[in-house]
Amino acid sequence: MSRLQVVSGKGGTGKTTVAAALALALATEGKRTLLVEVEGRQGIAQLFETEALPYEERKIAVAPGGGEVYALAIDPELALLDYLQMFYKLGSAGRALKKLGAIDFATTIAPGVRDVLLTGKACEAVRRKDKSGRFAYDYVVMDAPPTGRITRFLNVNNEVAGLAKIGPIHNQAQAVMRVLKSPETAVHLVTLLEEMPVQETADGISELRTAKLPVGRIIVNMVRPALLDDVDLELTGAMARGAIAKSLSAAGLGGARRGGNAERLVGPLLEQAEEYAERHTLEREQRAVLTEQDLPLHELPLLAEGMDLAGLYQLAKELRQQGIS
Repeated sequence: MSRLQVVSGKGGTGKTTVAAALALALATEGKRTLLVEVEGRQGIAQLFETEALPYEERKIAVAPGGGEVYALAIDPELALLDYLQMFYKLGSAGRALKKLGAIDFATTIAPGVRDVLLTGKACEAVRRKDKSGRFAYDYVVMDAPPTGRITRFLNVNNEVAGLAKIGPIHNQAQAVMRVLKSPETAVHLVTLLEEMPVQETADGISELRTAKLPVGRIIVNMVRPALLDDVDLELTGAMARGAIAKSLSAAGLGGARRGGNAERLVGPLLEQAEEYAERHTLEREQRAVLTEQDLPLHELPLLAEGMDLAGLYQLAKELRQQGIS
């Protein structure tokens, strides 16, 4: 399993939820996982029902078996201050630049540099070791930007090429790219069984492969339970309305006489069956598209009662059972 797990997906697919569940799954049995947020939305804090994350690594959960999940919300301005201190030893001068607005100016006009800082912080956590020589974290999970921006975000070297041909920024970008394009990294894409998310996933996989970035797995989120199989659907379509009314009557749902309760239920039930059949066909077609990507495919269920902390642990368990940890 790669030590840097990058999670992306179209907006609305639940990529932050999947990233959080993955971090929990990977922290099982005594492992330490760092969950990194780069978009400043504080989605991780909301999922774990904790206060807003500061720019520091903070323990937010304990996984089954005693593992620990830490979280970090990366602030590009503060990351740039870290960078200036690391390479130029600016110290208080760097803080003065922040007060003058220079830090915000730099990260705004040079988005490539901003992405170097964001990805660089995550890659630093991947490489960091303690005094005994052991990695500080067994895994780092990044809740990354959406699929439409993920390749550009990760392929930071191209972004900074026109800004710095040599020097610390160039060297930092090269170091980041060595991690991101190595077996240490895997980029997972989250989708739903709907046409637009699946198409964006397929396009994202193609772009990542063209950029020679390591694609990991496809995770289908919010999968609804299968109520009827193909045989049941075929039988439903072939049954006469009268026969369905008699079956309902036999089940105690009203008489089969014209206008009775059973007959009134037939129309709505057939409409529901038709809607289900259409959705079933669409989901089957979208699964086929995802299967064609030739990547490991995982499915997470739609939680009927919505997402909360207990649901997050349930999804982590699903991922472990599917062999993702």
